[in-house]
Amino acid sequence: MSTMPEDWMNIPNTMKAAVLAGTDPSLSLMEIPTPSPGPGEVLVRVIACGVCHTDLHVIRSEVGFPRPAVLGHEVSGTIVALGDGVHEQGLRTGEDVISGFIMPCTECDACLRGRDDLCVRFFQQNRLQGTLYDGKSRLTMPDGSFLAMYSMGGLAEYAVIPASAVTPIPDGLDAADACILGCAGLTSYGAAFRQGRIEPGMTVAIVGVGGIGSSLIPMAAAAGATRIIAVDIVEEKLANARGLGATDTVDARDTDPVEAVRSMTTAGVDVAFEALGNPATFAQAVGMLADGGRMVAIGIAPAGSAAEVEITPVVRRGLEIVGSYGGRTRTDLPEVARLAASGTFDVTSLITRRYALDDAPAAYDDLAAGRITGRAIVSMAR
Repeated sequence: MSTMPEDWMNIPNTMKAAVLAGTDPSLSLMEIPTPSPGPGEVLVRVIACGVCHTDLHVIRSEVGFPRPAVLGHEVSGTIVALGDGVHEQGLRTGEDVISGFIMPCTECDACLRGRDDLCVRFFQQNRLQGTLYDGKSRLTMPDGSFLAMYSMGGLAEYAVIPASAVTPIPDGLDAADACILGCAGLTSYGAAFRQGRIEPGMTVAIVGVGGIGSSLIPMAAAAGATRIIAVDIVEEKLANARGLGATDTVDARDTDPVEAVRSMTTAGVDVAFEALGNPATFAQAVGMLADGGRMVAIGIAPAGSAAEVEITPVVRRGLEIVGSYGGRTRTDLPEVARLAASGTFDVTSLITRRYALDDAPAAYDDLAAGRITGRAIVSMAR
């Protein structure tokens, strides 16, 4: 049973959603039943949803996920209903919130020790089964059959989200633009502050400055990096990186990126981020490190992808290779929102394309074709 706001009757019985169905690598717009929140969950009227490359991996079947499904995992929205027990968490109807793409169950061993980014039930049930933590999806097809949720299934007009994953949008922050904080912001924060452990004065390299890589530029600066080297093969992305604060750029079409980065620095970089999930760039990022340096792998790769890294330099030079899937939602997402509200992490400057929900299929076509520089968002406004 949910606590409904006074305007609940204004919430339609059905909603529009972009659905991944069948075997085709494409989305279709359809009307499906509007979901209701269960205990510990909120229903939001989605304001906007970010367009992320991880969704594209699912669309292309490079990452396994049940179908039919609603994708979209970084959203902003207005709370319109509260499930049982949510009042105690301080959330209220009518409040604009953002959601982290990692939705912690709060009960598994990882969550109990504060490692929301390793939530066992999130990965086992949501990422593998497309459900929430009672083993059920909140979404159904028009005929009532199962419809999987990728995180909250944000490419829709309404979404059910565990209350543990949401945080209020600070005053002064554009609610639509704020949607990218839930993945681009949370992922870059986890990479820069948690796994990357950037300290003031460090030099970093970012290999691949698309959606996530570009968001790493201001986040690395916020963490204290004084030199930020952006590496890509698309001049438009490199130009965008310079506008976001990259101090140096390397066009990997024209030069060996490892040699170029090492020639720019005394002995390599302190931290290198690989944001593509590509075996070649994975190895390149490791090759850019100074002694004692750290490579942070962020990019999701197609299943079975493997990178070759020479073992002896890793051992002799004391290198670290660490993965970073995202930040710790309950503690880090409020901090990401604070950085955005202060202007330190300027979400509007990161967004380069905007689409309506009807154009969501075209958004992912553009992403696949490399036509999106930075981050794109899908607005649910009719």
